[in-house]
Amino acid sequence: MVGWIGAALILLGYLLLSAGKLTGQSAAYQAMNVVGAAGFIVNGWWHGAIPNTALNVVWMLIGGVALWRIAKRKSSTSAT
Repeated sequence: MVGWIGAALILLGYLLLSAGKLTGQSAAYQAMNVVGAAGFIVNGWWHGAIPNTALNVVWMLIGGVALWRIAKRKSSTSAT
């Protein structure tokens, strides 16, 4: 079930990005990728799919860095 939820979140994020409802720099899009990748990590690990798990660890880290940069940018603009 966790893997299906992860897949749904990543696909929903991509759909919203492609439809112009979100941008790649939106926290919502990046959060969908991070949580979705976490679901794939759990699913991949459970099934012994180590390459899939490793890919999604990297995917989640990329999204995490993007979220950190978004938060940093918001805090610097609100401080001025």
